[in-house]
Amino acid sequence: MTPLTRKNIIKDADNMPLDTYQILLADDDEDDRRFFKEAIDELKINSVLTMVNDGVQLMDYLNQKDILLPHLVFLDINMPRKNGMKALKEIRADERLKDLSIAIYSTSSAKKDVEEAFLIGANIYIKKPVDFEHLKKILSKAIKLNWQYHTSGLNKENFILSI
Repeated sequence: MTPLTRKNIIKDADNMPLDTYQILLADDDEDDRRFFKEAIDELKINSVLTMVNDGVQLMDYLNQKDILLPHLVFLDINMPRKNGMKALKEIRADERLKDLSIAIYSTSSAKKDVEEAFLIGANIYIKKPVDFEHLKKILSKAIKLNWQYHTSGLNKENFILSI
């Protein structure tokens, strides 16, 4: 997939980017990526989905100089080379990336994983649904969430996103 940059994004007549929701998924599981993409496609939202396989690729992608930063990053915890928690720490420590909205998107619902993600600075925690319709509902809710409000009112009670 060609990286979405400020140079190759579609522009409108005023040479301004169209209102396209930028989504980035970091997940090493090919089936999970395909499932996620199919759900996003069925939501019929004006979006661009970029997918990477692990935390190293995620950080390489985000650190490109002319990249159009995503509105929302879905970040799996268990990935090779660099796991989601390490990538999240790097994102929160980087002045340019620290305000990205990060949804931990994991099969784990272990209390220690949820607690660690909260403490490191994830915006929300989503347990990967196994049902396609549930996945569409949770993704729709996450994408439509008012992230500015959600981030400012973040507490443990509203950290886990569920339907």
